[in-house]
Amino acid sequence: MIDRRRLLLTAAATAAVAPSLAQAQAAATDADGRLNSLLDGWFEADIEENPEGATNLGLDRGARAGLSSRLSEAGPDAIRKDRAKAVDRWGQLSGFDQAGLSPAGALNYAIAAFGAETAAQTARFDYGAGPGRPSPYIVTQLSGAYFSTPDFLDNQHRIEDAAGADAFLSRLEAFSGVLEGETAKVQEDAGLGVIPPDFIIDRMLPQIRTLRDTPAADMAMLKSLARKTGGLNLTGYDARAAAIVDQKIKPALSAQIAALEALRPRATHDAGVWRLPDGEAFYAAGLKANTTTTLSAKEIHALGREQVAEISAEIDAILKAQGYTQGTVGERIQALNKEPAQLFANTDEGKAELLAWLNQLVADLEPKLPQVFGRLPKSHVEVRRVPVSIQSGAPGGYYQGPPLDGSRPGAYYINLRDSGNWPRFALPTLTYHEASPGHHLQVALQRESGELPQWRRAGGFSAYNEGWALYAEAVAANDLDVYAADPLGRVGFLMSYLFRAVRLVVDTGLHSERWSREQAVEYMAASGAKPLDASNSEINRYCVWPGQACSYKVGHTVIARLREQAEARPGFDLRAFHDKVLENGSLPLAVLEKIVSGKA
Repeated sequence: MIDRRRLLLTAAATAAVAPSLAQAQAAATDADGRLNSLLDGWFEADIEENPEGATNLGLDRGARAGLSSRLSEAGPDAIRKDRAKAVDRWGQLSGFDQAGLSPAGALNYAIAAFGAETAAQTARFDYGAGPGRPSPYIVTQLSGAYFSTPDFLDNQHRIEDAAGADAFLSRLEAFSGVLEGETAKVQEDAGLGVIPPDFIIDRMLPQIRTLRDTPAADMAMLKSLARKTGGLNLTGYDARAAAIVDQKIKPALSAQIAALEALRPRATHDAGVWRLPDGEAFYAAGLKANTTTTLSAKEIHALGREQVAEISAEIDAILKAQGYTQGTVGERIQALNKEPAQLFANTDEGKAELLAWLNQLVADLEPKLPQVFGRLPKSHVEVRRVPVSIQSGAPGGYYQGPPLDGSRPGAYYINLRDSGNWPRFALPTLTYHEASPGHHLQVALQRESGELPQWRRAGGFSAYNEGWALYAEAVAANDLDVYAADPLGRVGFLMSYLFRAVRLVVDTGLHSERWSREQAVEYMAASGAKPLDASNSEINRYCVWPGQACSYKVGHTVIARLREQAEARPGFDLRAFHDKVLENGSLPLAVLEKIVSGKA
């Protein structure tokens, strides 16, 4: 890959090269400059329109300090604006003259083009969360301002002085307007026949009511405000914040609850997006956006069934060797899930013990990482609990990256609604997925890479990010041999792969094969991939994020195949391979294949 610094030739060197080469370099510099100007401008505009993203990335400082007191616009008009922007940007990029782009510029173009084309394709749908975010529902048990904003204000908004506290109050004021905008979008989409399934509404309504009915002073976001302002000897903020919550936010929450309650009688029990307007095309767009491939739903379904069979056979062999011989693989795993020795107490004390154990797992693995990675991030990662207020609908675990300036560590959140969902033998693999060598190692390296433009340091593609995290589980298991003396731990590792292969089957089953929710839950639980309670939550997730669950195993399959191909070539070096996969940050899989295979 040609670095821009290599194009800054000295006058003497310029005189020494042939005129044609100098002209080609000048053309590349010009073409790269035009592309960089376009893409950097888009990034700047997007940051201005996404204040939460600016805070997450640590960019709401200096000239952008005003963003720290705002929230993103929401509602029908905001999403229509996003759709028009997506179409316009793809028009600009598809018409861009690529002649003269350097290899680095061509890579930037390929990455941006995939994202822009995908956003434009998803922009044609009148319903849902908007371009590039193929969720058909604006508010769910996993999304919406009620779900994300309190956690954002608690854990990401900075209060370092009075200005930060004032900005918190401004964002609190804006919260009610965002809720109102989302409620309007829910109602507009309902007019198009787009209403979440009955079981999704039944899951999110208690969560919204819980937030509304919590006394303002007991809300985590206001406790955070009180703690931070108290530490700075700032007074008067608690009462002002409580007044905003009671007078503005709670009425907006009540209005959203009333709107969803009014829609509940019209909701059906059908789980898949096939029932929505142009639903098959919506799902196809979701698969492309999430897997960054052109695989069809039927191809992904078949891939999932094939991998479920292969992984189940390997688990079967290990379980038999450990004396677990009775019943199907799923039945034996379910029995193992319930063994007292595998469970943490489902109490506050037991959950605290679980968190401490996971943080120790992260610390224990860190000294081993240089064996297989040439580059490691400076930022650390912490394991935290999913906020109790949203745990009933939240996924099992998720990762939050550090800001671009490294001022905050990465965080891996685990849902401790029920400790019984997390038997000991399955937890190490989840931790290696969400922390290092999985999400944290990859995302933190990307955000710390000063060689990449900001829009690439901040962006990402689900298939690459999730595929890498799943591949990283195998690095821990096979290359670092963390389960050498723990055969049940290796079962936990294989279960993680089984779980992701099952996802391919159930996601396409729901949205393409027209499975019922109950059929998908039964398939997942019977496979042993997840206990029944966790299977219910997982299937609910796939119903509102169609295609996203397919990104994991599709991404892993591509990265694992690229490694097999690299290992077959003379002089294979694992550290160099990993650095090659990671050095450009998150990429569409087709672009990654060209880079790693040397065809870029």
